[in-house]
Amino acid sequence: MKFIISIILTGLLAFVIDLYLPWWGIAIAAFFVAALIHQQPRYSYLSGFLGIFILWFLLAWLIDIKNQSILSKKIALLLPLGGSVFLLMLITSFIGGIVGGLGALSGSFLHKKKPV
Repeated sequence: MKFIISIILTGLLAFVIDLYLPWWGIAIAAFFVAALIHQQPRYSYLSGFLGIFILWFLLAWLIDIKNQSILSKKIALLLPLGGSVFLLMLITSFIGGIVGGLGALSGSFLHKKKPV
């Protein structure tokens, strides 16, 4: 349950922070969510990755729909993607997911480990 909540909170907080900060604000959002909701580091990374991946994919998809894929088709032709707009959105989301995952991983390392 904490895993799903942290995915949703990461996406929502990143969306709000993204209104005021540049793109790297997603790492700050993932950091704070992972620091507040304690999980194992691998689950923190995965929740930060998925929260930002889903957010960026949805935002890229909405922007693509609004301009009838004009810009994304041109960019997909410039890059070695074979003109695939979907692949361009996946790569963009993957890069954002890595940044969010690393931010969440950093936040999860704030918790002190219990002595053995």
